[in-house]
Amino acid sequence: MKDYTPEQKKNQPTEETLTETFYAELFQGTLEEIARKGAQKMLQMAMEAELTEHIEKFAHLKDEQNHRIVNRNGHGRERTLQTGIGPLTIKQPRVDDRQLAEEKRFESMILPKYLRRAPSIDTLIPWLYLKGVSTGDFSDALEAILGKGNGVSANTVSRLKKQWAQEYKEWCQQDFNEKEYAYIWVDGIYTTHRDAEDKKGCNLVIIGVNETGDKEFLSINSGIRESVISWKEILVNLKKRGLKTPKLAIGDGAMGFWGALRKIYPQTREQRCWVHKTMNILDKLPKKYHANAKKQIHEIYFAPDRQEAEKQMELFIATYDDKYPKATQCLLKDKEELLTFYDFPAKHFQHIRTTNPIESTFSTIRLRTKRMRNCGSRETTLMMLYKLAMEAQKGWRKLRGYRLIQDVLDNKTFKDGEFVEDIVA
Repeated sequence: MKDYTPEQKKNQPTEETLTETFYAELFQGTLEEIARKGAQKMLQMAMEAELTEHIEKFAHLKDEQNHRIVNRNGHGRERTLQTGIGPLTIKQPRVDDRQLAEEKRFESMILPKYLRRAPSIDTLIPWLYLKGVSTGDFSDALEAILGKGNGVSANTVSRLKKQWAQEYKEWCQQDFNEKEYAYIWVDGIYTTHRDAEDKKGCNLVIIGVNETGDKEFLSINSGIRESVISWKEILVNLKKRGLKTPKLAIGDGAMGFWGALRKIYPQTREQRCWVHKTMNILDKLPKKYHANAKKQIHEIYFAPDRQEAEKQMELFIATYDDKYPKATQCLLKDKEELLTFYDFPAKHFQHIRTTNPIESTFSTIRLRTKRMRNCGSRETTLMMLYKLAMEAQKGWRKLRGYRLIQDVLDNKTFKDGEFVEDIVA
């Protein structure tokens, strides 16, 4: 540690004066500038703390002259990091740890060596693209968000698109032989394309949950609406790449998926999405009955067991069948497939009654309710959806009750959500 003369010690800033200086510098300028300055200072402090921890970890290691072999080595050149609140200019602290084994040397987890953009910016680009922003307009669009002079050039966007296209191509060829998926969720996500004959494209999405309880995207591909042929092509491809028979598929009853599933994976059981079914039933009832009807439908699929669910279903039919037979027929036609979930673990009920994993992932850009206009080619749109999907997947939690997934994969019997011991004859 450096020794100071009494006069130098007197002039050294105290913790109190450093704090005052920090806030005095921070609270100057507009709200955006304040946020940016605060983030910049906090990032710098975090990197300093990260490096200090690394140095202290190896403080006991010394050379023949009894000098530490891990020491600070000033700062690197200033770097500008593009973030969602604007550019942050930082100086990354450096360390001399060349005498350590290569795997023990310092690598910042906060700011990797070649990072120039926060990951959120890479997510923002496909989001803007799906909103109809063309490649040439990205610089202006991002400047409006990140600040003047901080857009991303058309060349950079084009380079990123090529990189993501290659990533998507490799992802579409991944092998499934070493994995097994208990449940899959399926749905169609609508967008528009310049190169589509009818200008309306349907992107067919499949999410699966593996034996460890982690949800993963299995397929994001284009199709002709939600036809049997399109779904069959996707399922054949997945099976060719090693996808074993899922135990349960969850989806909307209006899709051609079910016809394809029965041909490719005939042993997979079917569960209709209760959210989609509720919407379809309410469409066939006057608006004044929606609140009560929705409550009655909830009583069906939140029932503790199949017997009670069937009882609530009969009550709904008795209430509306005389005047609104189309609504009750809509419910009855998928009766068995709506109640399949009772043959699986109760802890999984909330996950397998609906297609929520897909709905919630794409809800931020409202692809279900508003078809995006002015999107580019079908291939580029798929690539952008893939990029957004991979970012969303990083934040997913394990399935509730994931330890029971192996029981499902082992074909153990459940009744009303409870495990039933196999009866030996």
